[in-house]
Amino acid sequence: MKPKILIVDDDNLVCISLKKILQKLEYDVEACMDGGKVFDATEIFKPDIILLDIYLTTHNGLDILKDLQKKFFHIPVIMITAYSDVKISVDAMKLGAFDFLLKPIDLDQLKLVLQKCVNHLNLKMEVQKLHSVLSEDELSREYFGRSKPIIRILNTVEKLAKSDDTTILLEGESGTGKEVFAKYIHQNSPRKDKVFIPINCGTIPKELAESELFGHEKGAFTGASGKTKLGKFELADGGTILLDEIGELGLDLQVKLLRILQEKKFYRLGGEREISVNVRILAATNRNLEEEVKKGNFREDLYYRLNVAKITIPPLRERKEDIPIMAYKFMNEFAKKFGNEIRLIDEDALKLLENQHWKGNVRELRNAMERAVLMMDSDQVKTQHFNFLNLNDKNEIDENLFLLKIPSEGVSMDVVVKSLILKTLDITKGNQVRAAKILGLSRSKLRYRMEQLGIEVTKRII
Repeated sequence: MKPKILIVDDDNLVCISLKKILQKLEYDVEACMDGGKVFDATEIFKPDIILLDIYLTTHNGLDILKDLQKKFFHIPVIMITAYSDVKISVDAMKLGAFDFLLKPIDLDQLKLVLQKCVNHLNLKMEVQKLHSVLSEDELSREYFGRSKPIIRILNTVEKLAKSDDTTILLEGESGTGKEVFAKYIHQNSPRKDKVFIPINCGTIPKELAESELFGHEKGAFTGASGKTKLGKFELADGGTILLDEIGELGLDLQVKLLRILQEKKFYRLGGEREISVNVRILAATNRNLEEEVKKGNFREDLYYRLNVAKITIPPLRERKEDIPIMAYKFMNEFAKKFGNEIRLIDEDALKLLENQHWKGNVRELRNAMERAVLMMDSDQVKTQHFNFLNLNDKNEIDENLFLLKIPSEGVSMDVVVKSLILKTLDITKGNQVRAAKILGLSRSKLRYRMEQLGIEVTKRII
């Protein structure tokens, strides 16, 4: 289905020109030349995007934008102006404009802004779909992201899940979501109607680990309760158990675990009766178990028994395409939890999140979104809401890639910045959107600096 664009401009020639161009770009387009009829046209046409001129003969585009934000806040509005007034452009962005274009309009710039807008709309659709998923206990594919590595993992996981008892080893850095993937495996397996029990082996005191996993009989050790305690394996009978951080298990417990994997049998601590269980075992670790085997910290026979099928979950920094969908997912989760009415993460904030190193992976991103949503007092998540992040965790840039020669008599910062912008625009052949991306700026900030420094770009089409 073609995206629908409503042009609001009282210049008939502009409307005709834009309509022809946009239709060639395969958009469904309608024009409204009366500022007083914008809302009726929006109700009838139901556009996905609105192109709105700031200076209309009888109406002020900024006033129309303000009213559109109240009633049709879900429709991105791109402002158009023939005047390169920085203040007006900034005011438009503050009122909620998605972006703005200067007349005469650059075709490449128009294409890029509209594509960015369409990508934004697609992301919102995914988030809405994800939001409905979050209200359910069942996980769906949308929960995990949309990057190629994640799609490949999900395809593999779904095939492995069909098995009733295949052991799967999940590897990955801390915070990558290994437990969530394990839950997804369980929910797509023949055991989905049975219990799923995760247990973090790294958090159990060593002296209690055997009792926690296998249970104990009355009086089995000092402090044992006055009745038999069932361990996690008995409680998981018929279902699935996840042994998270399995590399933390002591060698003595590894022997007992190996027997369960091979025979599905064990003894409670202090017990004399052998107990049989029908349980699927999933294991997860942030360690390199092969290295642990070489060091003598992990049994080789247990490692190969666990490693029937191995899934390696990449860190978040290697799948940046997943960051926007994850950020929106967590934003919705915490907005609902804290009773905040938040609709949007602005472009600069999303770019900041995408460029963050995320040592703690998905868990760290979730914590960052929780804090941002808890502390904010607006309906948009912006860059200032992440001032608490350590922004020095980004991948370091090779200093040899950029050399700056400063004359002995000195040079003003404006000269340096102007030279940098001009060189970048030369590389992009005047494309301001690409130049802004290279410089790590939003397009509006780049345009602002260009206005300040008197930089003009002559590449125009209409």
